Amino acid sequence: MADPIRFPAPTPPSGEEPLALPHNVEAEAALLGALMIDNRLFEDVQLKLRADHFYEPVHGRIYEAIRKLADKNMIANPVTLRPMFEGDEAMRQLGGPAYLAQLTGSGAALIGARDFAAQIYELALLRALVGVGRDMVEGALDTSDTVDPQGQIEQAEAALYRVAEEGGASGGVKSFGEATKLAIEMAARALNSGGHVSGITTGLDSMNAKMGGMHKSDLIILAGRPGMGKSSLATNIAYNAAMRYVRDKEDGIDPAKSVGAPVAIFNLEMSADQLATRILAEQSGISSENLRMGKISQQEFRNLARAAAELESLPLYIDDTPALTIAALRTRARRLKRQRGIGMIIVDYLQLLQGTGKSGDGNRVQEISEISRGLKTLAKELDVPVLALSQLSRAVEQREDKRPQLSDLRESGSIEQDADIVLFIYREDYYVGSREPKRPVSGDDPKIFQAHEDWQREMEGVFGLAEVIVAKQRHGATGKVRLKFESKITKFSDLADEEYRN
Repeated sequence: MADPIRFPAPTPPSGEEPLALPHNVEAEAALLGALMIDNRLFEDVQLKLRADHFYEPVHGRIYEAIRKLADKNMIANPVTLRPMFEGDEAMRQLGGPAYLAQLTGSGAALIGARDFAAQIYELALLRALVGVGRDMVEGALDTSDTVDPQGQIEQAEAALYRVAEEGGASGGVKSFGEATKLAIEMAARALNSGGHVSGITTGLDSMNAKMGGMHKSDLIILAGRPGMGKSSLATNIAYNAAMRYVRDKEDGIDPAKSVGAPVAIFNLEMSADQLATRILAEQSGISSENLRMGKISQQEFRNLARAAAELESLPLYIDDTPALTIAALRTRARRLKRQRGIGMIIVDYLQLLQGTGKSGDGNRVQEISEISRGLKTLAKELDVPVLALSQLSRAVEQREDKRPQLSDLRESGSIEQDADIVLFIYREDYYVGSREPKRPVSGDDPKIFQAHEDWQREMEGVFGLAEVIVAKQRHGATGKVRLKFESKITKFSDLADEEYRN
Protein backbone atom coordinates (compact mmCIF):
# COMPACT_ATOMS: atom_id res chain seq x y z
CA MET A 1 0.00 0.00 0.00
CA ALA A 2 1.08 3.61 -0.58
CA ASP A 3 1.97 5.82 2.35
CA PRO A 4 -1.13 7.23 4.12
CA ILE A 5 -2.41 10.47 2.70
CA ARG A 6 -1.73 13.57 4.74
CA PHE A 7 -4.54 15.95 5.65
CA PRO A 8 -3.36 19.57 5.33
CA ALA A 9 -6.15 22.15 5.34
CA PRO A 10 -6.73 23.54 1.81
CA THR A 11 -5.81 27.20 1.56
CA PRO A 12 -8.01 29.60 -0.41
CA PRO A 13 -6.51 31.78 -3.14
CA SER A 14 -5.53 35.27 -2.00
CA GLY A 15 -8.48 37.64 -1.82
CA GLU A 16 -10.99 34.88 -1.03
CA GLU A 17 -12.68 34.17 2.29
CA PRO A 18 -11.38 31.08 4.11
CA LEU A 19 -13.22 27.89 3.23
CA ALA A 20 -15.72 26.59 5.77
CA LEU A 21 -14.12 23.16 5.97
CA PRO A 22 -16.02 20.20 7.42
CA HIS A 23 -15.14 19.78 11.12
CA ASN A 24 -16.53 19.13 14.59
CA VAL A 25 -14.26 20.58 17.27
CA GLU A 26 -16.69 19.52 20.00
CA ALA A 27 -16.39 15.87 18.96
CA GLU A 28 -12.60 16.19 18.99
CA ALA A 29 -12.67 17.66 22.53
CA ALA A 30 -15.07 14.96 23.75
CA LEU A 31 -12.89 12.17 22.31
CA LEU A 32 -9.70 13.53 23.88
CA GLY A 33 -11.48 13.81 27.24
CA ALA A 34 -12.64 10.20 26.98
CA LEU A 35 -9.13 9.00 26.06
CA MET A 36 -7.62 10.73 29.10
CA ILE A 37 -10.27 9.23 31.39
CA ASP A 38 -9.88 5.70 30.01
CA ASN A 39 -6.57 5.09 28.19
CA ARG A 40 -7.77 1.66 27.05
CA LEU A 41 -9.97 3.37 24.43
CA PHE A 42 -6.83 4.53 22.65
CA GLU A 43 -6.07 0.96 21.55
CA ASP A 44 -9.33 0.94 19.56
CA VAL A 45 -9.15 4.34 17.88
CA GLN A 46 -5.42 4.47 17.06
CA LEU A 47 -5.77 1.82 14.34
CA LYS A 48 -7.49 4.34 12.07
CA LEU A 49 -7.21 7.78 13.67
CA ARG A 50 -4.03 9.87 13.41
CA ALA A 51 -3.07 13.26 14.80
CA ASP A 52 -3.41 14.94 11.41
CA HIS A 53 -7.07 13.88 11.23
CA PHE A 54 -7.92 16.52 13.87
CA TYR A 55 -9.10 19.89 12.56
CA GLU A 56 -7.93 21.85 15.61
CA PRO A 57 -4.09 21.70 15.65
CA VAL A 58 -3.94 21.77 19.47
CA HIS A 59 -6.21 18.72 19.57
CA GLY A 60 -3.92 16.94 17.14
CA ARG A 61 -0.92 17.65 19.38
CA ILE A 62 -2.77 16.42 22.46
CA TYR A 63 -3.69 13.20 20.62
CA GLU A 64 -0.06 12.72 19.56
CA ALA A 65 1.08 13.29 23.16
CA ILE A 66 -1.37 10.63 24.37
CA ARG A 67 0.06 8.25 21.74
CA LYS A 68 3.63 8.84 22.90
CA LEU A 69 2.73 8.10 26.51
CA ALA A 70 0.76 5.03 25.46
CA ASP A 71 3.79 3.77 23.50
CA LYS A 72 5.82 4.03 26.72
CA ASN A 73 3.10 2.17 28.61
CA MET A 74 2.51 5.28 30.76
CA ILE A 75 -0.80 6.71 31.95
CA ALA A 76 -2.01 9.67 29.86
CA ASN A 77 -4.07 12.15 31.88
CA PRO A 78 -4.08 15.93 32.48
CA VAL A 79 -1.34 15.57 35.09
CA THR A 80 1.12 13.53 32.98
CA LEU A 81 0.39 15.54 29.84
CA ARG A 82 0.75 18.98 31.49
CA PRO A 83 4.59 19.22 31.21
CA MET A 84 4.37 18.61 27.48
CA PHE A 85 2.24 21.73 26.94
CA GLU A 86 3.76 24.26 29.37
CA GLY A 87 5.23 26.32 26.55
CA ASP A 88 2.50 25.74 23.94
CA GLU A 89 1.35 29.19 22.82
CA ALA A 90 -1.85 27.92 21.16
CA MET A 91 -2.73 26.02 24.35
CA ARG A 92 -2.18 29.22 26.36
CA GLN A 93 -4.84 30.96 24.27
CA LEU A 94 -7.28 28.20 25.26
CA GLY A 95 -6.53 28.67 28.97
CA GLY A 96 -3.16 26.97 29.30
CA PRO A 97 -2.58 23.39 30.53
CA ALA A 98 -5.75 23.72 32.56
CA TYR A 99 -7.53 23.14 29.25
CA LEU A 100 -6.53 19.48 29.55
CA ALA A 101 -8.56 19.13 32.72
CA GLN A 102 -11.51 20.88 31.09
CA LEU A 103 -11.56 18.23 28.37
CA THR A 104 -12.21 15.53 30.97
CA GLY A 105 -15.12 17.43 32.50
CA SER A 106 -17.82 15.23 30.97
CA GLY A 107 -17.59 11.50 31.54
CA ALA A 108 -20.56 11.03 29.17
CA ALA A 109 -18.11 11.09 26.25
CA LEU A 110 -16.90 7.63 27.27
CA ILE A 111 -20.07 6.08 25.87
CA GLY A 112 -19.72 7.59 22.39
CA ALA A 113 -15.92 7.68 22.07
CA ARG A 114 -15.77 5.30 19.10
CA ASP A 115 -18.54 7.21 17.30
CA PHE A 116 -16.66 10.48 17.86
CA ALA A 117 -13.50 8.92 16.45
CA ALA A 118 -15.37 7.68 13.35
CA GLN A 119 -16.86 11.13 12.73
CA ILE A 120 -13.50 12.90 13.17
CA TYR A 121 -11.98 10.50 10.64
CA GLU A 122 -14.78 10.95 8.09
CA LEU A 123 -14.64 14.74 8.35
CA ALA A 124 -10.87 14.55 7.76
CA LEU A 125 -11.52 12.58 4.57
CA LEU A 126 -13.96 15.27 3.42
CA ARG A 127 -11.34 17.96 4.06
CA ALA A 128 -8.82 15.93 2.07
CA LEU A 129 -11.34 15.71 -0.76
CA VAL A 130 -11.77 19.50 -0.67
CA GLY A 131 -7.99 19.79 -0.92
CA VAL A 132 -7.84 17.53 -3.97
CA GLY A 133 -10.62 19.55 -5.60
CA ARG A 134 -8.81 22.81 -4.89
CA ASP A 135 -5.58 21.47 -6.40
CA MET A 136 -7.50 20.25 -9.47
CA VAL A 137 -9.04 23.68 -10.02
CA GLU A 138 -5.75 25.53 -9.57
CA GLY A 139 -3.94 23.12 -11.87
CA ALA A 140 -6.63 23.35 -14.56
CA LEU A 141 -6.43 27.17 -14.49
CA ASP A 142 -2.69 27.05 -15.18
CA THR A 143 -2.18 27.76 -18.89
CA SER A 144 1.62 28.14 -18.87
CA ASP A 145 3.78 26.51 -21.55
CA THR A 146 4.81 23.68 -19.24
CA VAL A 147 1.24 22.59 -18.48
CA ASP A 148 0.53 18.86 -18.93
CA PRO A 149 -3.25 18.24 -18.85
CA GLN A 150 -2.93 14.46 -19.12
CA GLY A 151 -0.41 14.44 -16.31
CA GLN A 152 -2.73 16.56 -14.17
CA ILE A 153 -5.57 14.09 -14.75
CA GLU A 154 -3.35 11.18 -13.71
CA GLN A 155 -2.18 13.06 -10.58
CA ALA A 156 -5.77 13.94 -9.66
CA GLU A 157 -6.92 10.33 -10.07
CA ALA A 158 -4.00 9.12 -7.97
CA ALA A 159 -4.88 11.67 -5.25
CA LEU A 160 -8.53 10.63 -5.30
CA TYR A 161 -7.56 6.98 -5.12
CA ARG A 162 -5.43 7.67 -2.03
CA VAL A 163 -8.39 9.39 -0.39
CA ALA A 164 -10.69 6.50 -1.37
CA GLU A 165 -8.26 3.89 -0.03
CA GLU A 166 -7.47 5.77 3.21
CA GLY A 167 -8.50 3.54 6.08
CA GLY A 168 -8.71 0.43 3.91
CA ALA A 169 -6.48 -2.59 4.26
CA SER A 170 -3.10 -1.49 5.51
CA GLY A 171 0.32 -2.92 4.84
CA GLY A 172 1.39 -2.24 8.43
CA VAL A 173 2.99 -4.59 10.91
CA LYS A 174 1.09 -7.81 11.62
CA SER A 175 1.63 -10.06 14.61
CA PHE A 176 2.66 -13.64 13.96
CA GLY A 177 -0.82 -14.69 15.09
CA GLU A 178 -2.44 -12.50 12.44
CA ALA A 179 -0.06 -13.75 9.77
CA THR A 180 -0.77 -17.35 10.81
CA LYS A 181 -4.51 -16.74 10.52
CA LEU A 182 -4.05 -15.47 6.95
CA ALA A 183 -1.95 -18.52 6.10
CA ILE A 184 -4.64 -20.87 7.48
CA GLU A 185 -7.33 -19.04 5.50
CA MET A 186 -5.25 -19.45 2.32
CA ALA A 187 -4.82 -23.18 3.01
CA ALA A 188 -8.57 -23.56 3.65
CA ARG A 189 -9.30 -21.81 0.38
CA ALA A 190 -7.01 -24.22 -1.46
CA LEU A 191 -8.65 -27.21 0.24
CA ASN A 192 -12.20 -26.05 -0.53
CA SER A 193 -11.47 -25.09 -4.13
CA GLY A 194 -11.44 -28.73 -5.20
CA GLY A 195 -8.33 -28.09 -7.25
CA HIS A 196 -5.81 -27.23 -4.55
CA VAL A 197 -5.77 -23.59 -5.67
CA SER A 198 -5.02 -20.96 -3.03
CA GLY A 199 -4.76 -18.07 -5.49
CA ILE A 200 -6.60 -17.13 -8.69
CA THR A 201 -7.05 -20.15 -10.94
CA THR A 202 -5.33 -20.41 -14.31
CA GLY A 203 -8.03 -22.84 -15.44
CA LEU A 204 -5.29 -25.38 -16.22
CA ASP A 205 -5.00 -28.13 -13.61
CA SER A 206 -1.36 -28.90 -14.35
CA MET A 207 -0.33 -25.26 -13.90
CA ASN A 208 -2.46 -24.89 -10.78
CA ALA A 209 -0.81 -28.01 -9.33
CA LYS A 210 2.61 -26.49 -9.91
CA MET A 211 1.88 -22.93 -8.74
CA GLY A 212 -1.23 -23.13 -6.57
CA GLY A 213 -2.80 -20.49 -8.78
CA MET A 214 -1.80 -16.84 -9.05
CA HIS A 215 -1.42 -15.20 -5.67
CA LYS A 216 -2.42 -11.71 -4.57
CA SER A 217 0.31 -9.06 -4.72
CA ASP A 218 2.47 -11.28 -6.98
CA LEU A 219 4.14 -10.10 -10.17
CA ILE A 220 4.14 -13.01 -12.62
CA ILE A 221 6.25 -12.72 -15.75
CA LEU A 222 5.25 -14.85 -18.76
CA ALA A 223 8.05 -14.67 -21.31
CA GLY A 224 8.86 -16.25 -24.63
CA ARG A 225 10.05 -15.59 -28.13
CA PRO A 226 7.57 -14.36 -30.78
CA GLY A 227 5.25 -17.09 -32.02
CA MET A 228 5.33 -19.18 -28.83
CA GLY A 229 1.76 -18.27 -27.81
CA LYS A 230 2.30 -15.87 -24.89
CA SER A 231 -0.77 -13.76 -25.68
CA SER A 232 -2.87 -16.87 -26.28
CA LEU A 233 -1.97 -18.40 -22.91
CA ALA A 234 -2.59 -15.11 -21.09
CA THR A 235 -5.96 -14.74 -22.82
CA ASN A 236 -6.89 -18.33 -21.91
CA ILE A 237 -5.99 -17.67 -18.26
CA ALA A 238 -7.98 -14.42 -18.23
CA TYR A 239 -11.06 -16.14 -19.62
CA ASN A 240 -10.75 -19.08 -17.21
CA ALA A 241 -10.41 -16.82 -14.15
CA ALA A 242 -13.34 -14.60 -15.17
CA MET A 243 -15.59 -17.57 -16.04
CA ARG A 244 -14.78 -19.31 -12.73
CA TYR A 245 -15.78 -16.12 -10.90
CA VAL A 246 -19.15 -16.09 -12.74
CA ARG A 247 -19.81 -19.78 -12.01
CA ASP A 248 -18.89 -19.45 -8.33
CA LYS A 249 -21.21 -16.47 -8.07
CA GLU A 250 -24.04 -18.43 -9.68
CA ASP A 251 -23.40 -21.27 -7.21
CA GLY A 252 -23.81 -18.89 -4.29
CA ILE A 253 -20.13 -18.90 -3.31
CA ASP A 254 -18.93 -15.76 -1.53
CA PRO A 255 -16.91 -13.74 -4.10
CA ALA A 256 -14.18 -13.31 -1.48
CA LYS A 257 -13.78 -17.11 -1.40
CA SER A 258 -13.92 -17.64 -5.16
CA VAL A 259 -10.75 -18.76 -6.94
CA GLY A 260 -11.91 -16.79 -9.96
CA ALA A 261 -11.79 -13.02 -10.40
CA PRO A 262 -12.84 -10.15 -12.68
CA VAL A 263 -9.86 -9.49 -14.96
CA ALA A 264 -8.46 -6.35 -16.58
CA ILE A 265 -6.37 -6.81 -19.73
CA PHE A 266 -4.12 -3.96 -20.84
CA ASN A 267 -3.33 -5.00 -24.40
CA LEU A 268 -0.85 -2.65 -26.05
CA GLU A 269 -0.37 -4.89 -29.08
CA MET A 270 -3.87 -5.91 -30.21
CA SER A 271 -7.17 -4.05 -30.38
CA ALA A 272 -10.11 -5.03 -28.18
CA ASP A 273 -12.00 -6.59 -31.11
CA GLN A 274 -8.97 -8.71 -32.09
CA LEU A 275 -8.72 -9.99 -28.54
CA ALA A 276 -12.46 -10.68 -28.46
CA THR A 277 -12.13 -12.63 -31.74
CA ARG A 278 -9.48 -14.83 -30.13
CA ILE A 279 -11.69 -15.61 -27.14
CA LEU A 280 -14.69 -16.29 -29.39
CA ALA A 281 -12.57 -18.62 -31.53
CA GLU A 282 -11.39 -20.49 -28.45
CA GLN A 283 -14.90 -20.93 -27.05
CA SER A 284 -16.74 -21.69 -30.30
CA GLY A 285 -14.03 -23.97 -31.70
CA ILE A 286 -13.88 -21.97 -34.94
CA SER A 287 -10.56 -20.83 -36.40
CA SER A 288 -9.98 -17.12 -35.75
CA GLU A 289 -8.78 -16.80 -39.34
CA ASN A 290 -12.08 -18.23 -40.62
CA LEU A 291 -13.97 -15.92 -38.28
CA ARG A 292 -12.23 -12.84 -39.67
CA MET A 293 -12.80 -13.95 -43.28
CA GLY A 294 -16.38 -15.16 -42.76
CA LYS A 295 -15.60 -18.73 -43.81
CA ILE A 296 -18.11 -20.34 -41.49
CA SER A 297 -21.18 -22.51 -41.91
CA GLN A 298 -24.64 -21.85 -40.46
CA GLN A 299 -23.99 -24.37 -37.68
CA GLU A 300 -20.68 -22.70 -36.87
CA PHE A 301 -22.43 -19.33 -36.81
CA ARG A 302 -24.94 -20.70 -34.30
CA ASN A 303 -22.05 -21.94 -32.16
CA LEU A 304 -20.51 -18.50 -32.45
CA ALA A 305 -23.74 -16.76 -31.39
CA ARG A 306 -24.08 -19.12 -28.42
CA ALA A 307 -20.49 -18.42 -27.32
CA ALA A 308 -21.00 -14.65 -27.73
CA ALA A 309 -24.16 -14.75 -25.59
CA GLU A 310 -22.30 -16.60 -22.83
CA LEU A 311 -19.50 -14.05 -22.90
CA GLU A 312 -21.70 -10.94 -22.73
CA SER A 313 -21.72 -10.77 -18.95
CA LEU A 314 -18.14 -11.99 -18.49
CA PRO A 315 -16.24 -9.68 -16.06
CA LEU A 316 -13.37 -9.21 -18.50
CA TYR A 317 -12.32 -5.62 -19.18
CA ILE A 318 -10.04 -4.73 -22.10
CA ASP A 319 -8.02 -1.51 -22.37
CA ASP A 320 -6.32 -1.36 -25.78
CA THR A 321 -4.84 2.14 -25.44
CA PRO A 322 -1.45 2.10 -27.20
CA ALA A 323 1.78 3.54 -25.76
CA LEU A 324 0.57 3.67 -22.15
CA THR A 325 2.97 4.96 -19.52
CA ILE A 326 3.37 2.97 -16.32
CA ALA A 327 1.81 5.93 -14.45
CA ALA A 328 -1.24 5.95 -16.74
CA LEU A 329 -1.63 2.18 -16.40
CA ARG A 330 -1.57 2.48 -12.59
CA THR A 331 -4.25 5.18 -12.73
CA ARG A 332 -6.51 3.10 -14.99
CA ALA A 333 -5.97 -0.03 -12.89
CA ARG A 334 -6.90 1.82 -9.70
CA ARG A 335 -10.08 3.05 -11.36
CA LEU A 336 -11.02 -0.48 -12.49
CA LYS A 337 -10.33 -1.83 -9.02
CA ARG A 338 -12.57 0.82 -7.50
CA GLN A 339 -15.37 0.66 -10.09
CA ARG A 340 -15.30 -2.98 -11.26
CA GLY A 341 -13.65 -4.81 -8.39
CA ILE A 342 -11.00 -6.43 -10.60
CA GLY A 343 -8.99 -9.19 -8.93
CA MET A 344 -6.32 -9.71 -11.58
CA ILE A 345 -4.39 -7.63 -14.14
CA ILE A 346 -2.76 -8.76 -17.38
CA VAL A 347 -0.30 -6.58 -19.31
CA ASP A 348 0.48 -7.56 -22.91
CA TYR A 349 3.28 -6.79 -23.10
CA LEU A 350 5.78 -5.16 -20.73
CA GLN A 351 8.22 -3.78 -23.29
CA LEU A 352 5.43 -1.77 -24.98
CA LEU A 353 4.87 0.27 -21.81
CA GLN A 354 6.68 3.56 -21.39
CA GLY A 355 8.42 4.91 -18.31
CA THR A 356 7.75 8.28 -16.73
CA GLY A 357 11.21 9.71 -17.40
CA LYS A 358 11.40 12.71 -19.72
CA SER A 359 15.17 12.98 -19.99
CA GLY A 360 15.23 11.31 -23.40
CA ASP A 361 18.66 9.79 -22.68
CA GLY A 362 17.63 6.55 -24.36
CA ASN A 363 18.43 4.33 -21.38
CA ARG A 364 15.90 1.63 -22.18
CA VAL A 365 17.26 -0.85 -19.61
CA GLN A 366 16.69 1.71 -16.84
CA GLU A 367 13.21 2.43 -18.21
CA ILE A 368 12.28 -1.28 -18.25
CA SER A 369 13.53 -1.55 -14.66
CA GLU A 370 11.24 1.32 -13.67
CA ILE A 371 8.31 -0.40 -15.40
CA SER A 372 8.90 -3.78 -13.72
CA ARG A 373 9.19 -2.13 -10.29
CA GLY A 374 6.03 -0.17 -11.04
CA LEU A 375 4.12 -3.34 -11.89
CA LYS A 376 5.28 -5.05 -8.69
CA THR A 377 4.25 -1.98 -6.68
CA LEU A 378 0.85 -2.00 -8.41
CA ALA A 379 0.34 -5.68 -7.51
CA LYS A 380 1.02 -4.94 -3.84
CA GLU A 381 -0.99 -1.71 -3.79
CA LEU A 382 -4.14 -3.25 -5.30
CA ASP A 383 -3.52 -6.65 -3.68
CA VAL A 384 -4.05 -8.53 -6.96
CA PRO A 385 -1.82 -10.76 -9.12
CA VAL A 386 -0.30 -8.94 -12.10
CA LEU A 387 0.57 -11.17 -15.08
CA ALA A 388 2.95 -9.29 -17.39
CA LEU A 389 4.05 -10.70 -20.72
CA SER A 390 7.64 -10.13 -21.78
CA GLN A 391 9.78 -10.58 -24.85
CA LEU A 392 13.11 -12.38 -24.64
CA SER A 393 16.50 -11.52 -26.08
CA ARG A 394 17.55 -13.01 -29.42
CA ALA A 395 20.24 -15.02 -27.63
CA VAL A 396 17.70 -17.86 -27.47
CA GLU A 397 17.86 -18.30 -31.23
CA GLN A 398 21.65 -18.70 -31.18
CA ARG A 399 21.55 -21.80 -28.98
CA GLU A 400 20.96 -25.35 -30.14
CA ASP A 401 18.47 -25.88 -27.29
CA LYS A 402 15.91 -23.11 -27.77
CA ARG A 403 14.38 -23.44 -24.31
CA PRO A 404 14.54 -20.04 -22.57
CA GLN A 405 16.60 -19.43 -19.45
CA LEU A 406 16.52 -16.73 -16.77
CA SER A 407 19.68 -15.25 -18.25
CA ASP A 408 17.64 -14.34 -21.34
CA LEU A 409 15.79 -11.78 -19.17
CA ARG A 410 18.84 -10.13 -17.67
CA GLU A 411 19.38 -7.46 -20.27
CA SER A 412 15.91 -6.19 -19.39
CA GLY A 413 17.04 -4.76 -16.05
CA SER A 414 15.28 -5.86 -12.88
CA ILE A 415 12.50 -8.04 -14.36
CA GLU A 416 13.95 -11.23 -12.88
CA GLN A 417 14.55 -9.54 -9.52
CA ASP A 418 11.09 -7.94 -9.23
CA ALA A 419 9.12 -11.00 -10.36
CA ASP A 420 7.71 -13.46 -7.85
CA ILE A 421 7.20 -16.06 -10.59
CA VAL A 422 8.89 -16.29 -13.99
CA LEU A 423 7.27 -18.53 -16.59
CA PHE A 424 8.72 -19.32 -20.01
CA ILE A 425 6.63 -20.75 -22.80
CA TYR A 426 8.26 -23.04 -25.34
CA ARG A 427 6.80 -24.95 -28.30
CA GLU A 428 9.21 -27.32 -29.99
CA ASP A 429 6.88 -27.83 -32.97
CA TYR A 430 7.44 -24.15 -33.87
CA TYR A 431 11.15 -24.79 -34.38
CA VAL A 432 10.77 -28.27 -35.91
CA GLY A 433 8.24 -26.83 -38.37
CA SER A 434 10.72 -24.18 -39.46
CA ARG A 435 13.28 -26.90 -40.30
CA GLU A 436 11.09 -28.69 -42.84
CA PRO A 437 13.34 -30.08 -45.60
CA LYS A 438 12.57 -29.92 -49.27
CA ARG A 439 9.27 -31.64 -50.13
CA PRO A 440 10.10 -34.62 -52.35
CA VAL A 441 8.61 -35.05 -55.79
CA SER A 442 8.64 -38.00 -58.13
CA GLY A 443 12.15 -38.76 -59.37
CA ASP A 444 13.98 -37.19 -56.42
CA ASP A 445 16.89 -38.84 -54.65
CA PRO A 446 15.68 -41.41 -52.04
CA LYS A 447 17.65 -39.46 -49.43
CA ILE A 448 15.28 -36.52 -49.95
CA PHE A 449 12.29 -38.79 -49.35
CA GLN A 450 13.97 -40.22 -46.25
CA ALA A 451 14.85 -36.76 -44.87
CA HIS A 452 11.29 -35.56 -45.24
CA GLU A 453 9.90 -38.75 -43.73
CA ASP A 454 12.23 -38.38 -40.72
CA TRP A 455 11.10 -34.78 -40.33
CA GLN A 456 7.43 -35.79 -40.47
CA ARG A 457 8.03 -38.40 -37.78
CA GLU A 458 9.73 -35.84 -35.57
CA MET A 459 6.95 -33.33 -36.18
CA GLU A 460 4.26 -35.85 -35.24
CA GLY A 461 6.00 -36.42 -31.91
CA VAL A 462 5.92 -32.77 -30.87
CA PHE A 463 2.96 -31.33 -32.77
CA GLY A 464 0.46 -29.52 -30.56
CA LEU A 465 2.61 -29.80 -27.43
CA ALA A 466 3.80 -26.85 -25.36
CA GLU A 467 5.95 -26.48 -22.27
CA VAL A 468 5.51 -23.87 -19.56
CA ILE A 469 8.82 -23.69 -17.73
CA VAL A 470 8.56 -22.40 -14.15
CA ALA A 471 12.04 -20.86 -13.94
CA LYS A 472 11.50 -18.92 -10.71
CA GLN A 473 8.91 -19.25 -7.97
CA ARG A 474 9.13 -17.65 -4.54
CA HIS A 475 6.34 -19.85 -3.18
CA GLY A 476 7.41 -23.24 -4.47
CA ALA A 477 9.58 -25.39 -6.68
CA THR A 478 10.65 -24.73 -10.24
CA GLY A 479 9.99 -27.24 -12.99
CA LYS A 480 8.09 -27.86 -16.19
CA VAL A 481 4.43 -28.22 -17.13
CA ARG A 482 3.34 -29.80 -20.41
CA LEU A 483 0.22 -28.51 -22.14
CA LYS A 484 -1.73 -29.13 -25.31
CA PHE A 485 -1.94 -26.23 -27.81
CA GLU A 486 -4.49 -25.98 -30.61
CA SER A 487 -3.01 -23.32 -32.87
CA LYS A 488 -6.10 -22.86 -35.07
CA ILE A 489 -8.19 -21.63 -32.14
CA THR A 490 -5.21 -20.46 -30.02
CA LYS A 491 -6.28 -22.58 -27.07
CA PHE A 492 -4.12 -24.17 -24.36
CA SER A 493 -5.48 -27.08 -22.36
CA ASP A 494 -4.30 -29.86 -20.05
CA LEU A 495 -2.89 -32.97 -21.64
CA ALA A 496 -4.82 -36.20 -21.23
CA ASP A 497 -3.19 -38.53 -18.70
CA GLU A 498 -1.79 -40.88 -21.30
CA GLU A 499 -0.41 -38.00 -23.34
CA TYR A 500 1.13 -36.50 -20.21
CA ARG A 501 2.89 -39.77 -19.37
CA ASN A 502 4.35 -39.91 -22.84
